[in-house]
Amino acid sequence: MSVAKVTEIISASSKSFDDAVENGILRASKTLKNIESAWVQNQSVTVRDGKVSEYRVNLKVTFVLD
Repeated sequence: MSVAKVTEIISASSKSFDDAVENGILRASKTLKNIESAWVQNQSVTVRDGKVSEYRVNLKVTFVLD
């Protein structure tokens, strides 16, 4: 039997939402083992001078405990 845990992280990118997701998973995988999935809970942008300056995602990352 395995037990999983879910943790929430916020990640950002100046390129795109997809890049923000990739950045979040890459960073999470440095400290979390056995990542199984991630759910994008929310997306938002920051605006500077009338242009999108940053893409942000709230991720729920699921990983299996040893």
